[in-house]
Amino acid sequence: MQRICLLILLSVFVFTGCNRQQAQSVNTKPAATATVQTQPAANSDPKNPANWDKSLDAVVAAPKNHKVVLENDKVRVLEVTVQPGEREPVHSHRWPSVLYVMEEENIRDYDAQGNVIYDTKTDKNPMKTPYTVWMDPQEPHSVENLSKKPLRLMRVELKQ
Repeated sequence: MQRICLLILLSVFVFTGCNRQQAQSVNTKPAATATVQTQPAANSDPKNPANWDKSLDAVVAAPKNHKVVLENDKVRVLEVTVQPGEREPVHSHRWPSVLYVMEEENIRDYDAQGNVIYDTKTDKNPMKTPYTVWMDPQEPHSVENLSKKPLRLMRVELKQ
């Protein structure tokens, strides 16, 4: 199932302008993390994802929930799992991405201050799994799984 999901996501990636020669093996390990910048430069735009606190990157801040399955200079593919009743640590996603949501029932998404920014229970037209969506870079947030099944998705982050 995971290989099928990865193939679907990689197909989406191919259709967005990248070619297969640029992809690396699934066994590729991510590059070492650079020095963490805790504060953006004084004159930088805090809304610019390039200036976000690198310690809040999903893989760094919520490693239990975000597993790198492929990474190169063009793309990072994450397998994301949030167990029933679990709330992820606050984290961000600096790159736009495609999400393939395989399993999801009831979730709640919070901003960095703990305010609810999305709740499936109040969504009048929730999407049915499986589904695929486009996501712009996401500022610091935290997802809580309110269901009895794990939340499972694949996230293809486009670095370029």
